[in-house]
Order: sequence, then C-alpha cells, then structure tokens
Amino acid sequence: MELTEIEAFLALAEELHFGRTAERLRLSQSRVSQLIRSLERRVGAPLFTRTSRRVALTPLGEHTRRTVGAAYTGLKKSYEETCALAQGMVGTLCVGFLGCLNGPPLTDLVLAFGRLHPACEITVAEVSWANPYGPLRSGEIDVLFTLLPLDEPDLRVGPVLVAHGRVLAVAREHALAGRDTVDIEDLADSVLLDGPAELPEALRHGFCPPFTPLGRPLRRGKGGRTYQEALHRVAAGEMVWTTHEGLFHTYAHPGVVHRPLTGLPPANGALVWRADTETAKIRAFTGLGARPVSGSAG
Repeated sequence: MELTEIEAFLALAEELHFGRTAERLRLSQSRVSQLIRSLERRVGAPLFTRTSRRVALTPLGEHTRRTVGAAYTGLKKSYEETCALAQGMVGTLCVGFLGCLNGPPLTDLVLAFGRLHPACEITVAEVSWANPYGPLRSGEIDVLFTLLPLDEPDLRVGPVLVAHGRVLAVAREHALAGRDTVDIEDLADSVLLDGPAELPEALRHGFCPPFTPLGRPLRRGKGGRTYQEALHRVAAGEMVWTTHEGLFHTYAHPGVVHRPLTGLPPANGALVWRADTETAKIRAFTGLGARPVSGSAG
C-alpha cells in the first residue's frame, strides 16, 4: 500500500465526506477518489459505500480503519521519534521562572513546545528572587524566564515574552495610596525596597534606581527574600516598592495597594540561558518565543 492511499483512507473514514477530506488533505476531490479506488483495488473489495447523499464504511472498511489506523499511528510516532533523536529533541528540558512572571506567556510556550516535540519531556520550576541565575549555572534548569536588565557575560538573552507596566506598591494607609498615578520623582522622600542583598545589581538598579531621571537621590532599603516577604514589608509601612503590574497577577496582600508608576521603563521578561550549554532543545524552545510580546507597556 502507498502511504498517500492510507492517509486518504483514514481521513475519509473520519470525515465520511469527499469534499471535507480533499480540503483537509489539500488535494482535489478527484485525487482523493483516485487514491481510494486504488486502495480498494489492492485490497480486492470495497471499503466504503457511496451514494449521492452519504459515504459510509463497509464492515471491511471498519476493520481496516481499526487495524491500519493503529499501524499508521505507530509508524508516524516511530518516524517522529527518529527525527527527534536525529535533531537532539529528546530527554528533558527544564524551564525555570520567576514567580512574578508565571502566567500565559510561559504556559503557552511550554504547551506549544510539547505539541511540537512530544519526544522531549518539558518541566517547569520556580526559582528564587534572591538567586535567579543560580539554578541555571548549576544545571538544575536549562532556560530561565526572568526579568531584565541582565548583565551576566556567561548568560545569553533571548526573546522578550512580556512587557509589564510599572507600578508602585504602598501600604493602604500610605499618603501615596490616594494617588491615581505616581511619578518616580515623587519618591525622593520615601525609602524604596530594593530586594534581598543577593539580588544581581543590574536587576536591582533596573527596578530600584539610585537616582531619579532628574538626578534626585533615592533612599533604598534591602528586604524581602521572597515576594510575599517584600509585600509584608510594604504593608507594614516600612518601605514602598517600585515593582510591576505582572506581580499582582500572581501575588496579593490585603494591606497593599498598587498605583501606576511613571518615569521608569516597562518591566520586560525574557528567556535566558547559559551560552556554553546551548543545545538543540534550548534553541527550539527559545525560538518559539520570538514573537510579539504580551502584557501592558508602561
């Protein structure tokens, strides 16, 4: 049997309509009819009954659908696995992410990769805000979905998946909580939470700069090894937090509100990986991410 005959038979057995089958296979109806007749000649008996109003499987056709369909599925799976082996798309790919970036961009990418490369198991793991690059360097994860900016010579930055508008998180009783928006220049008299001591400096300065755009110094205070700890510090009125709106898609605290913050660039989330361990799996995954970003720019 020819593979094209089998594909035409299985498609017609499912659609039971020559027009829909032809459209599905991107063939003409006459070509589909030709393939089915050829297969029936090989078999030696009709596989379908045809009238002007309906198409139906014969008992032999039903038997063929079950047996040939199972064999075709196995053959297709074997072929895909062979291609995966040849392309290095087997084994496991572990993707790490910051908790504040959990959501559709990452989930959609993981699902798309799984559909395209079923022979490769893909897993996800949350990484600590205090040490986002550690699991990448130790080999615990292969790719990291993290916030920018990044200034790490051994790491390569890939596509930006999300761009979140900036917000200021403050205690509900804070004077700035009553504002519709807040500008970074308004924070010169406040203490800004700039995260744990281990936070990479490029990332720290990107989210909590030492000076405003007009050059006014900003007071900063360390604290919060986790996002929930940081929200607790804000709720207690100790500090304000120049963060991004994406964080509040995942985290919340009853004593904290957030207001749009102007004067700082959007918070971009991008894929990052070690330059010295790039594999075909990493290239395939990060390549899928090269599409328009989602989220709200601020």
